[in-house]
Amino acid sequence: IGMASNVQIPARHMLQSLMQMRNRGNGKGGGIAAVGLVPEQFGVSQEVLENDYLIAIAYLDTSIRKELEAEFIHKVFEVDHVHNQAHIPDFSTLEGLDIEPPQVAAYFVRVKPEQIEKYRQQFGLPDVPLRTIEDEIVFQNSFHLNIAYYKSTGEKRAFVLSHGKNLLVLKMVGFGDDVIRYYQIEDLEAHVWIGHHRYPTKGRVWHPGGAHPFIGLNEALVHNGDFANHASISEYLAQRNIYPLFLTDTEVAVQVFDLLHRTYDYPLEYVIETMAPTTERDFTLLPDEKQKVYRMLQQSHMHCSPDGPWFFLIAQSEIETDGKPVYRLTGITDTSMLRPQVFAWQEKSLENGEKAAIGFAASEKQGIDAALGSLAKSDKLFWIRADKYWNARGGSH
Repeated sequence: IGMASNVQIPARHMLQSLMQMRNRGNGKGGGIAAVGLVPEQFGVSQEVLENDYLIAIAYLDTSIRKELEAEFIHKVFEVDHVHNQAHIPDFSTLEGLDIEPPQVAAYFVRVKPEQIEKYRQQFGLPDVPLRTIEDEIVFQNSFHLNIAYYKSTGEKRAFVLSHGKNLLVLKMVGFGDDVIRYYQIEDLEAHVWIGHHRYPTKGRVWHPGGAHPFIGLNEALVHNGDFANHASISEYLAQRNIYPLFLTDTEVAVQVFDLLHRTYDYPLEYVIETMAPTTERDFTLLPDEKQKVYRMLQQSHMHCSPDGPWFFLIAQSEIETDGKPVYRLTGITDTSMLRPQVFAWQEKSLENGEKAAIGFAASEKQGIDAALGSLAKSDKLFWIRADKYWNARGGSH
């Protein structure tokens, strides 16, 4: 399930929804992502929250923390704040939780100026925007950290949960609702939430890095479904020097999204068209100019378009051209709409003339109704039913 609201809402409402859909998982992986956080809940200012990268690291072996920080945090970044995520003292008190979840530290950091200058000179990029350089340094630093301390086929001691701006991912071997309970985030507030129970059907099913959500840079993605062309997508990414480390098809999906949106700088419309191509009658109804562009996208990126039944939910934290932060929830269906999905919208006019609005995308309506029921009990802004429910057509969003 995903939900996005123009007022920040606490995780306990996501908890109710995930409890309702618990039969969608088998306890082998669950997680949440939150975008548009409250700075005071992390002990930072609004400026730090919006401008710093929030690098969340999961420590399975806490003895390596000092060593890891020296190489992958302090060497690369100026650290403004470290938030050690709370958790319940004894994980075994949560029924069905068999593997101790990792300890989590969230680092609010800025890339050191000397690292930026070194990168510019090394790759001959004098005119590339600062944010682009910083994003790539963060992305590559996390990749090398995961290689050193986690890689799925090696020893698992630590890995990066998330590394975007104003975005946090928490996940473990367990159910999604237990992530909220274990890390005691019932009162953590955010504008956008996504949550997931994993029911793995391939790959290494038990390790925490294999749980959803998966990250690009400033986006986190959860996925219901399967890819028939996982191998060819991985080959497409390898040709661009991008390699999956966690042995699931979901990871390559968010890597493709990040490649198209951040590296190639495609607008969101083009990213969606590349991943879920418009076909048949829908294509013929498009204006000629749009057909031309879409045909070019489909021909250029055929080998990175996921083939098979899938439904993606993506939480994003972006900066628009005017410098303002934007928090977004996107749901995308496969071209044939082979996985269940439902969208919903509720809006209420306030006395001051403004509106309180919330949107949902989920695998089933009962998950949305559970979240709205929970919200309505605690906040007069919300009602127990959405104003509108609908299904997206195949290949749409």
